[in-house]
Amino acid sequence: MSAPKYSFKNDYSELIHPQVLKALSAAGNTQFDGYGLDKYSISAGELIKAKINKPSADVHFISGGTQANLVAISSVLRPHEAVIACESGHIFVHEAGAIEATGHKICTAKGADGKLSVSDIESVVNIHTDEHMVKPRLVFISQSTEVGSVYKKAELTAISEYCRKNKLYLYLDGARLGSGLNSGVCDLTYGDIADLADIFYIGGTKNGALFGEAIVICRDELKADFRYHLKQKGALIAKGASIGLQFEALFENGLYDELAKHANNMALKLANGIKALGYGFLNEAETNQIFPIFPTQTAEKLHNLYDFYDWQKTGGMTAVRLVTSWAAPENAVDEFVSDLNYYKEANRCQYL
Repeated sequence: MSAPKYSFKNDYSELIHPQVLKALSAAGNTQFDGYGLDKYSISAGELIKAKINKPSADVHFISGGTQANLVAISSVLRPHEAVIACESGHIFVHEAGAIEATGHKICTAKGADGKLSVSDIESVVNIHTDEHMVKPRLVFISQSTEVGSVYKKAELTAISEYCRKNKLYLYLDGARLGSGLNSGVCDLTYGDIADLADIFYIGGTKNGALFGEAIVICRDELKADFRYHLKQKGALIAKGASIGLQFEALFENGLYDELAKHANNMALKLANGIKALGYGFLNEAETNQIFPIFPTQTAEKLHNLYDFYDWQKTGGMTAVRLVTSWAAPENAVDEFVSDLNYYKEANRCQYL
């Protein structure tokens, strides 16, 4: 089988943006302090605090998203406390029980379109009544979600207010925060996220970095001893400058948002091309993950040309997940639509 024309499997198949690589290369033989105390990490932290308009926030750099989730969440919770998450949430489905391995149960709610509502959260809180059960203490959400949808300001504000009223922490997984906040339907800003969430992270791995995420702690009571948690979980790396350098490059001149906008624009173009051919979607295309529905036979043919994941199969139809990255070339999008049209026409002619 020949190599695929292009992979729409994820947004981290391309290794690193050239400007970020240039920053790493330029510092190649420079000496630096270890464990995230270097000048690059400090500078990147200041850039992020300015971006979110929260000078009092603490910023910590970490290697990857699953590690960010397990360190952040386990640092917040006492042994008997639990997490509330959507059934499709990354920590529940795709992290090999990382949160449970730290001793904390994940209590799920079905949600809608990948998002939790206040009523979803309240339903979990209400059934945990006493010390014979775990105590829900933290709400986990993602922006954007696992199905590419985004929380609007009214939705996130309502969740944040409920959490504060009911003594729950709000944690936001920002693996695709750039894509989420640069969506055409999103009315949230970085500053809003910092105001409404107690702790969150900004994803670099899926938006131009070689690797790395930035954990941002906004709530004062969660800041103490966080570096101990990083060290204990193997997340306080000696060459922390390697992550700080990347985030400095991403946030210095607006590159982070520029890359996220490109990923979203390519997804929107792909979605519009697919819609124009008459195909439907599992949900509206809002960010760089889209979920068109094809006849299974068509999806199988497309697999001969492109890499992507089948998401859901039913009644001879297959919903697939197509992800466009910060580096997705426009011609790959055009070719996908062209090839899809070819298979559609071939199927139509077959029945004439």
